[in-house]
Amino acid sequence: MKKILIPVTNHATLGETDQANGTYSPELTHALQVFLAAGLDYDIASIKGGKAPLYGTDIEGDSVNEAILNNEEFQNRINNTLPVSQVNIADYAAVFYPGGFGLLSDLATNEDFAKLSAKHYESGGVLAAVCHGPAALLPIILSTGEKLLASKSVTGFTREEEIDYGTIADVPFLLEESLARSAALYSKVQPWGVFVIEADRVITGQNPASAHAVGEALVRQLA
Repeated sequence: MKKILIPVTNHATLGETDQANGTYSPELTHALQVFLAAGLDYDIASIKGGKAPLYGTDIEGDSVNEAILNNEEFQNRINNTLPVSQVNIADYAAVFYPGGFGLLSDLATNEDFAKLSAKHYESGGVLAAVCHGPAALLPIILSTGEKLLASKSVTGFTREEEIDYGTIADVPFLLEESLARSAALYSKVQPWGVFVIEADRVITGQNPASAHAVGEALVRQLA
């Protein structure tokens, strides 16, 4: 059975504020539903290990989010994430970074996961990320010394969506600007529209609404 590595943040607030944050659960749960339906297994990891903070767990009417959050196996994995030091990247067919503002404060600059993802990609693996998740692709440097994104087309959470969500004054950095500077090409559609880019085994989605489609793209590439 093929397995997906899902790195999540340990950072429990929005930037340096006291606003509760972490990983935005629908971006994790909607992609995970696709993985599980395709017969894929998964592990959840974080820099420190242990319980990972989630938000967006109380959204009314999101039956997918509710079902997975109430799953005992999922709860066991999100409350006992693997520390990066214990991850054997050779065990995985793909790496998926769900979003949420928390990772802007840790995974966006973490060299440990970046090195694992670089090794995975250069071994033929698939990297996927959604919403703010592409921030975790920024520190990935290949064995050539080139940044992973230097030759890739990507998308990610936009400045307009940051304004709509009321977070533009509190985020550690603006993801759209960072991706536009680092990637070969940054593209976006109208705020909150589903948008996914596939660029040579690097899959990115613009926003929470794109999580399901990112999951489908990852499954297709593994098939």
